[in-house]
Amino acid sequence: MSTMGSSGKPQSRRYTPREKEQAVRMVHALREELGTSQGTVKRVADQLGYGVESVRGWVKQADIDAGAAAGTTSADKARIAELEQEVRELRRANSILKSSATFFAAELDRPLR
Repeated sequence: MSTMGSSGKPQSRRYTPREKEQAVRMVHALREELGTSQGTVKRVADQLGYGVESVRGWVKQADIDAGAAAGTTSADKARIAELEQEVRELRRANSILKSSATFFAAELDRPLR
């Protein structure tokens, strides 16, 4: 659910990991009970007062993490983000080293007075 902030723009709600886990457990239990996945996410989201797409995303990610669906797991996503950050830092350091090398090479090529 979103509420209106002081600027008039909608604010998104932050859900705790416990709330997310509860919603996922409820969806899985309802699917098992009914024997179908049709409408279970909407039903649970309405019951808890959460956004349907939020709950759908949590269930999808939980299924991927459990190996029940294909996709990138949460652990893999975290590792990819770490590696991308490391690559950015290394590229920046490489750029600095290239600039330094160019500067000092130019200094060595200058004729002495």
